[in-house]
Amino acid sequence: MPQPDLILLHPPTVYDFRNKTILYGPISDLIPSSPIFEMYPIGFVSIAEYLERAGYRVRIVNLAVRMLRDPNFDAEKLVKSLDSPVFGIDLHWLPHAHGAIEIGRMVKRHHPKSKLVIGGFSASCYYKELFHYPEVDYVLRGDTTEEPFRQLMDCILKGGETEAVPNLAWRDEKGEMHENPLSYVPNELGDLMVHYYDHTVQSAFRYRDLANYLPFQRWLRYPITAVLTCRGCTQNCIFCGGSAAAFRQMFNRHRPAFRLPEAVAYDVKRISRITRGPIFILGDIRQAGEGYAHRLLQLLGEERGKNQLILELFTPASGDLLKRMGEACPGFCLEISPESHDPEVREAVGKHYSNDALEETIEGALKAGCQRVDLFFMIGLPKQTPKSVMDTIDYCGFLLDKFQGDKRVSPFIAPLSPFLDPGSLAFEHPERYGYRLLFRGLEEHRQALLEPSWKYTLNYETEWLDRHQIALTAYEALLRLNRLKASHGSISKEMAEASEDRINTALEMLHRIDDIVASGQKEQLSQIKATVDWVNMSPACGKKELELPTAFIKLRPLRTLWSLVRGR
Repeated sequence: MPQPDLILLHPPTVYDFRNKTILYGPISDLIPSSPIFEMYPIGFVSIAEYLERAGYRVRIVNLAVRMLRDPNFDAEKLVKSLDSPVFGIDLHWLPHAHGAIEIGRMVKRHHPKSKLVIGGFSASCYYKELFHYPEVDYVLRGDTTEEPFRQLMDCILKGGETEAVPNLAWRDEKGEMHENPLSYVPNELGDLMVHYYDHTVQSAFRYRDLANYLPFQRWLRYPITAVLTCRGCTQNCIFCGGSAAAFRQMFNRHRPAFRLPEAVAYDVKRISRITRGPIFILGDIRQAGEGYAHRLLQLLGEERGKNQLILELFTPASGDLLKRMGEACPGFCLEISPESHDPEVREAVGKHYSNDALEETIEGALKAGCQRVDLFFMIGLPKQTPKSVMDTIDYCGFLLDKFQGDKRVSPFIAPLSPFLDPGSLAFEHPERYGYRLLFRGLEEHRQALLEPSWKYTLNYETEWLDRHQIALTAYEALLRLNRLKASHGSISKEMAEASEDRINTALEMLHRIDDIVASGQKEQLSQIKATVDWVNMSPACGKKELELPTAFIKLRPLRTLWSLVRGR
């Protein structure tokens, strides 16, 4: 097995989660991964592929998945056994703040001469604070670090001037931090993300290591994949660390860089040779203009692959575009996030459209043959009271009635958790939007992740909802929506009963943890660990609903090998 030049490690959100009693709450009910956030960022495979083209060997190790899949898996033993001159750890999402640092300490404990690089959105926001941890040698900033990483690898392995590497913050021999200009912000992505899915498969075979390349715990059962359309965003949702404002302030990106429609369509084609699972095309395909959207749909229609495609809308769409989606991607799934039923709340969040426009979009999607329209609402928004949240649930009932119980209309709701994103407008200017930040710094967030309940982990309150109200309102809303769906036949009786049991147990644990914290006897948390773990890891009703039907044979290993050999 070849020795890699770089090993990319993906940490769990809390390193020793298996030994702690932590009620994570409904923070991951609407995403494929678990509350441990074991899904590594797409940037991992893009960086790995780019560096391999430059002549470097790169290996990905998903420690979070390994720890989830095997309760006896020894992460430290594996890290000790690895051998590489450079290790990289992602701090892309802030919920990894604890795990990233702990894994970094582990790397330096066993490989003191190896260099440690950290990167990702949150790393860019907290790059100065990261150097408070002596294990960190380098931080790569920005949303596009493939080329800076190549230059850094050249410096480390071949000798070079560290001062010349763009976007790099680094520690010198005296331990002092330096930062180079955040100047590498490409507006063209033509040489990035090229054959990166092929590379992932090739690497898994090369290292005989499928387990470490799994994107999330349940991927073999539900092999959903994602294709990125751009870096950057045109929207300014106030709570999002990936908004246009956040990209300007934190990553020096003043306009999105879009991948060519041909590159996106090519990814879809290649993925279809690996798996029959659904493919999520990330980002509203209209961001680069209607012409871009129509060209991409034309290419997807020409391919006519069998994988179901998931498309995303940031705002309502015209009937013509929805019709084109249906023609190009038969049986497609559509996702849109109105956030609230109340246009005033929606506008305060940064979204400016009416319920009439939303409902017309739903109707147009159904007429176009959309298999499912997923609607995502949120708790913890400006101007949103407990009553407003319950009115949103009533609006979900209105939609189910309006579309006559059509099971393709699927509303969901979840709290904004665990954190208000650093870099977002609301995080940087909380008073302007009615938020109160409870902590700001990286270490504060690291310690908050160790709290026994997600209620205490929340880094914000609003003028209308404190943390306790956010938690209670979230559980009440989830219960009401679950019953509403059951009454309309949107979910089975068995699924509704299982979901109600999980929500009620979670609420009971929330109160039990409050009592234990108030008593100061945290050692009692161990008595409820088994129940808390069951709540955390039981599949949420919403997660099950979001799963699209897949072929009986989900993966295509022989076809994958053949296509890799042929190179197309």
